[in-house]
Amino acid sequence: MLHLGLIGQAIAASRSPSLHMMLGELNQLPVDYQLQVPEDETAESFNAKLAEIRALGFVGTNVTFPYKQVAIDSADEVNDAVKKVGASNTLLLKDGKVCAFNTDYTGFIRGYKGRVGEVPAGKVLMVGAGGVGRAIGFALFEVGATELLVTDLNEHSARSLVDAINAAGYKARVIAKEDVATAAAEADGLVNCTPVGHLKSPGMPLSAELIQGQKWAFDAVYTPMDTEFLVEANKKGLQIVSGFDLFFYQGIDAFEIFTGQKVTDVKPVWDQFREKYNVVSSLI
Repeated sequence: MLHLGLIGQAIAASRSPSLHMMLGELNQLPVDYQLQVPEDETAESFNAKLAEIRALGFVGTNVTFPYKQVAIDSADEVNDAVKKVGASNTLLLKDGKVCAFNTDYTGFIRGYKGRVGEVPAGKVLMVGAGGVGRAIGFALFEVGATELLVTDLNEHSARSLVDAINAAGYKARVIAKEDVATAAAEADGLVNCTPVGHLKSPGMPLSAELIQGQKWAFDAVYTPMDTEFLVEANKKGLQIVSGFDLFFYQGIDAFEIFTGQKVTDVKPVWDQFREKYNVVSSLI
């Protein structure tokens, strides 16, 4: 039995166990995937939970809010994506070591290419510079972004991400709230990395009238799959990349890291998962 997990807070509704156990079934690997909730949000509680599952023989764990940055400190080895982003959502526990990866980064790249193909991302306006925003921000330059325009209610978060991207040799700048309309008009792509649009926080990260003339849009939110933002973008003729794409491909990438086994044909997994768990979209 392959013991896997997800460490995070407020994860009871996560679909990660379902995805990984389905991947196990389709690849003839017995998988047990368990949700792991530390006592509180401190690094000490995260480390205690990680030590606990290592002692139980887990071979890997995903990591989500609020531990993605804390996870790096527990790692013996980090890959290039983690070094760039400054966060990890996937830990391989093998040969007495903790190896950190970021499959939000790689999963977005796969999801984007699956929807948009080789069309370069161009100039991108991104709303939200938190944990997932950092991963997407760097990943955008792997799919042809020329400049990233970042806006966030927390100006420190936006500045931190922009500084990190520029230090890595890419091009980014902070966009003040009053300049968002101008930035949207310049952009080829629009990205939402805030919780706005989730069932628990409905709404739009950008005014509907600003969605016009861009080529593509991505929403990190996937509950619901068809957010107000993506519905509006689709109506305006933009190519859609959904939060479910990110969830699905980051899960595939994590499974391959945990098992060392490539998932060579993802379409049957996609079709079966959406049918079994009623993941419905009218857009994609």
